[in-house]
Amino acid sequence: MKFAQIIDFETERIDEVRDLLRAYEERARTQGRGNAPVARTLLKDRANPNRYLAVVHFESHEAATANSNAPETSELAQALSALMTRPTAYTDCDIVDEQGAG
Repeated sequence: MKFAQIIDFETERIDEVRDLLRAYEERARTQGRGNAPVARTLLKDRANPNRYLAVVHFESHEAATANSNAPETSELAQALSALMTRPTAYTDCDIVDEQGAG
């Protein structure tokens, strides 16, 4: 079953967050890691301009767990935590229905 994780965070340094995410994703693509995320959407809360939600899609919960346990993911999490203004919250979700963007 496909899996998504919602990452709820606040930052005043979103450009740096985006740069770190893009670099991480590029490394995952070039290294051909089978457990890497397959898609990511970054949302900005209109009511709280420093709050963001990242929705990260994986092929399965097992792939997400393997990705989470990868050393490069731990390094990313540590770098990102330095940019946050509050602790990050995570919500794990099974994808039960999905429509393509169009």
